[in-house]
Amino acid sequence: MPSALPLGDPAPADGLLPPPADRAAGAAHRDFGLYVHVPFCRVRCGYCDFNTYTATELRGAKQADYWQEAVAEMRFGAEVLDRSGYAPRPISTVFFGGGTPTLLPAEQLVGMLHAARDTWGFADGAEITTEANPDSVDAAYLQTLADAGFTRVSFGMQSAVPSVLATLERTHDPERVPDVVRWAKDAGLQVSLDLIYGTPGETIDDWQRSLDAVVAERPDHVSAYALIVEEGTKLARQIKSGVVEAPSDDLQADMYERADATLGDAGYDWYEVSNFSTGPETRSRHNLGYWVGHDWWGVGPGSHSYVGDTRWWNVKHPAAYAQRMAAGESPSAGRETIDADTHELERILLLSRVRGALRTDSLGPEARREVAGLIADGLVDGRTALRGEITLTLKGRLLADAVVRRLT
Repeated sequence: MPSALPLGDPAPADGLLPPPADRAAGAAHRDFGLYVHVPFCRVRCGYCDFNTYTATELRGAKQADYWQEAVAEMRFGAEVLDRSGYAPRPISTVFFGGGTPTLLPAEQLVGMLHAARDTWGFADGAEITTEANPDSVDAAYLQTLADAGFTRVSFGMQSAVPSVLATLERTHDPERVPDVVRWAKDAGLQVSLDLIYGTPGETIDDWQRSLDAVVAERPDHVSAYALIVEEGTKLARQIKSGVVEAPSDDLQADMYERADATLGDAGYDWYEVSNFSTGPETRSRHNLGYWVGHDWWGVGPGSHSYVGDTRWWNVKHPAAYAQRMAAGESPSAGRETIDADTHELERILLLSRVRGALRTDSLGPEARREVAGLIADGLVDGRTALRGEITLTLKGRLLADAVVRRLT
């Protein structure tokens, strides 16, 4: 089942945010993103703890009504920001995630996109992305999205090896991936392929097969994430009972090194520890917004938002979310105010993962003194440090948490 929401302070029914102050006062100079969570899946994958629901788990919520509920939250959000004293900002990026957004009819995704544009407006060159499973779209569906203004699609490929997909309980046929990539490119969409490595039973040769399959499709962007076994998932229970073996940290490290080498040889540069692109113009600008500290509003059950100094999260279940929206109340279940110390910790944690994003002159005196040691230990690139930028080496990316501990 989905993981629990964090603890926090109660959120008011009107959703109003504290008056802009400190970091919040500079909101007008930060990009504003919109995340739309679509919490529906045909089946629940055994490794997944995302806030998603199959048809039998909806308990009163109606999938067909969801897009209108999401539109209601967009309009509610614009009013909240206005009444809380935040100057209007156009949306720089939109990301439809899930779940499987493309389980909804294309016309419903388009309807939500048009509502976002009508509510907030779009910045010039706005990036508009949806996630999709390879078995949830066809050429006509993707063309409809492109015609409506979508610019990117991120396919959950995960692996090219049927046995690995079976362990993950993914339902798509890997042989369909070349078709969906071609259809997306023909529609004029940028393409990202998302991979998971370290699945129980996956060998280094299996992983190389997946990397080779990705490179053969020439996507614009590749994400490669190590499998994390989340408490409460079916996979965690299988590992605990001995049905499958836990992922090996050493093997996952070898797999990351193999991904870096294979993708690098094929012309992909890493720009965040788990993300590779063909150049700056094909990076995921929406996800970069999270890492570099921009603001965003998260629409939908369980979505998180971050504006100014305030972070909040919505009720989890689609039925509870629908009830809040029908009543004209905030769907927020709780929130927290980010103090200066927490903000600094999160800033270093996130920026250090992004190539060249953390400036040495933005660090405190003690952290700056650590940089020389990190270079000597082979964790930070010395050449970029001379330019005042912290860029992790390959070894540093494998030990990113240790780098953060030394800088904080």
